[in-house]
Amino acid sequence: MTTILIIEGHSPETVQQGRSYAASFLSVLMAIDPGLRIRVQNPNLRPVTADDFTGVDGVVFTGSAVEWNTSDPRGKPQADAMKAAFAEKLPCWGSCNGLQLLATVLGGTVGASPNGHESGLARDIRLTEAGKSHPMMAGRQDGFASPCIHRDEIQTLPKGAVLMAGNAHSPVQAVAYKVDGIDFWGTQYHPELTPEDIAGALARVDADKHAEKIADLMAASTDPDAAARLGTTPDAMGLPDRTRELSNWLEHVKARA
Repeated sequence: MTTILIIEGHSPETVQQGRSYAASFLSVLMAIDPGLRIRVQNPNLRPVTADDFTGVDGVVFTGSAVEWNTSDPRGKPQADAMKAAFAEKLPCWGSCNGLQLLATVLGGTVGASPNGHESGLARDIRLTEAGKSHPMMAGRQDGFASPCIHRDEIQTLPKGAVLMAGNAHSPVQAVAYKVDGIDFWGTQYHPELTPEDIAGALARVDADKHAEKIADLMAASTDPDAAARLGTTPDAMGLPDRTRELSNWLEHVKARA
């Protein structure tokens, strides 16, 4: 049985409020493969150690709703957890903050996007030549959209990182890294989240400001017109298509186990 360790990116206080990225990942991973065994660890509660990786086949680094980016000293517990996972040479996945963490840990740079926040769906994501043939992006075609909500982005990739995809808002939307035993795939967008999840996040920020987008996000999985206004289709927001990269990563993990 494949065992996945999820590293929670939210603070303990946020998790106590009922908002856990680890819970979102647990739900979607189990939907993709009900046979998985899943553990969760929050490095903001206690440091991640080598013992936490015993029997683990793959590691997920979630997003985060903190108001600072991964280069801030307050991100050290997360960075240390990633370094520990890399030391174990386990395949790792990172979404949003989890992708940015890769850059911070390995010498790239992260900062606020000059284009402002990207929220709702990341639209018109284009594959690079490397992405077109990489197993991470298998099944993806140019111009796809995916749930997203972020302020920061990778601005300089670490040496050895391979860009898989980008769009007009954020040139770095998907990355693979395989150097010196480190095996990482990650996205700036959130294939683990539904449009409805993003709608809920925007409602917590400012429901009035985002009212039209929230309405479209709530309807996008069933209403072709709402989906089209967001740059997608209802089918593309269904589990198989929306989680394509995660499904590909799980197959990669199982092949390595």
